[in-house]
Amino acid sequence: MHSGQIAELAQQLRVDAVRAADAAGSGHPTSSMSAADLAAVLLAEHLRYDFDRPDHPGNDRLILSKGHASPLLYALYRAVGVVDDAELLTFRRLGSRLEGHPTPRVPWVDVATGSLGQGLPVGVGMALAAKYLDQVPYRVWVLSGDGELAEGSVWEAAEHAADRRLDGLTLIVDVNRLGQRGPTRHEWDLDAYARRFRAFGWHVVETDGHDVTAISAAYDEARSTTRQPTVVLARTRKGQGVASAADREGLHGKPLPDASAAIAELGGPGFVRVEVARPPAARAARTQNGRRFTPPVFEPGGRAATRDAFGRALAALGAARGDVVVLDGEVGDSTRAEYFAKEFPERYFECYIAEQQMIAAAVGMQARGRLPFASSFAAFLTRAHDFLRMAAVSRASMCVVGSHAGVEIGEDGPSQMGLEDLAMFRALDGSTVLYPCDANQTVRLVAAMAEPGVPGIRYLRTTRGSTPVVYGPDERFPIGGSKVLRESDDDRVTVVAAGVTLHEALRAADLLQSAGVPVRVVDLYSVKPVDAATLRRAAEETGCLLTVEDHRPEGGLGDAVAEAFADGAPAPRLARLAVRGMPGSATSGEQLAAAGVDAQGIAAAVRLLVDRVVA
Repeated sequence: MHSGQIAELAQQLRVDAVRAADAAGSGHPTSSMSAADLAAVLLAEHLRYDFDRPDHPGNDRLILSKGHASPLLYALYRAVGVVDDAELLTFRRLGSRLEGHPTPRVPWVDVATGSLGQGLPVGVGMALAAKYLDQVPYRVWVLSGDGELAEGSVWEAAEHAADRRLDGLTLIVDVNRLGQRGPTRHEWDLDAYARRFRAFGWHVVETDGHDVTAISAAYDEARSTTRQPTVVLARTRKGQGVASAADREGLHGKPLPDASAAIAELGGPGFVRVEVARPPAARAARTQNGRRFTPPVFEPGGRAATRDAFGRALAALGAARGDVVVLDGEVGDSTRAEYFAKEFPERYFECYIAEQQMIAAAVGMQARGRLPFASSFAAFLTRAHDFLRMAAVSRASMCVVGSHAGVEIGEDGPSQMGLEDLAMFRALDGSTVLYPCDANQTVRLVAAMAEPGVPGIRYLRTTRGSTPVVYGPDERFPIGGSKVLRESDDDRVTVVAAGVTLHEALRAADLLQSAGVPVRVVDLYSVKPVDAATLRRAAEETGCLLTVEDHRPEGGLGDAVAEAFADGAPAPRLARLAVRGMPGSATSGEQLAAAGVDAQGIAAAVRLLVDRVVA
């Protein structure tokens, strides 16, 4: 296409953005209009993509980081003929796949966007996959707003991209000067942005974001740059093309007041059809799946830390499956992800102390067909919660492992204790949450997390210290299951525990048995989904459930058990032991005792419950 046709295409994109937002009665047309020339040039001259085959291994990837400008993206789809005019005007309506912010319900969208500052970090993950895993020269294009450059996650990504020399990554920044409530911090000071990106090691191109010839030259420069990622800083005007909207405050997130007049000013509706260049032939990377998983074995009666079992199981899984990749937040020696790194360094990605970037890279890699395991201390994963939330919106398939959970870690104190992680992961849509108590159980759950039938985000919580090996190596632990480890017809109370507190519950059961108070003990290793059938049977037979967890009382094991009775099932008496108050520094045993979740605390709680029943 020549420059005049591309300029005509850009006007069409503006018109369609205005039309879609007007039909919906909401949306962000002015944010779409500022980037229309940038998008038109990309689509017409630089993007290599087979829209009939979104999974083509050679396709370039396009991430609309400024997801609120979704009308622009959907207008692009209309221009290539994969969305028709009728569907375009279903924007934001109930049942439409053209949602207010893009999600993978649309087959050409790899990841959901709209929480600003996430597009570039996810793009880094895709570019890492392209360069180091797929070894296919597709490009990753990220279209970002200028306001989101205030997010720290952008600079985590910028440093990582430069460090790994991701020359297949291009960030296009639509510098339109205006945010939601008014001007951005640097407005049109392109040099302010340029200085920052150059300091991080990027190649910088500054351009007029409404000159299609200059934009194309900038993209050519990005494509020819080697050993550096490139950022194209484009000066634009929000609402470009309509005099009453251009560079005007107060129009963010609103349809234009007079859409008909705006459309007429833009030249009226049109249909420039774009034939996008197809990618070169490329083969999907061979991942050598299909080998048998050979689980490491731990001797029952011995002791081992579940984090050690995780590391050994992960290495065994890596030998069986070439699609498994591992990312860690510079604590691999503690999480034991280093076991995998030593065996498969080409599939191990050190993300340093940048948990947002770690999770984002995992999201990007899973979008390219890999199964990532991302690991850090459970406490530090909270920093990446919004990325996990958006990963769920993206329908991402990935595994996350949090080690050093709970007060059990001992002397390091509360800043290092993961006490909210179960609540955080349970709240994610479609998630699976697992908390093993011993090494052999951990091994089997790591393998279960990797099964293709387990969708969404899977979280495994591991423990720092060693614990007794309770189960044999051939025991099976289906997701959604539990294990009953103590049971009799005379049980007075059911104690429900998982992880480190399971061992305390077993010790408490022995103490109570010797005192003539038999109790049932359930190992609820699958915290989500929960084994409601076993819990309901225990409630019916013992009348009282006591949950014990090394976690805050909100959102963890206790709430998971309570929810098993929320749909009308007869509810038993429910009591819970959990970490309340603020811990300090102490030994592991002292911490558990102070929280009341050790064997003595459990036994005392059971006696109190039994005494109240008798009274």
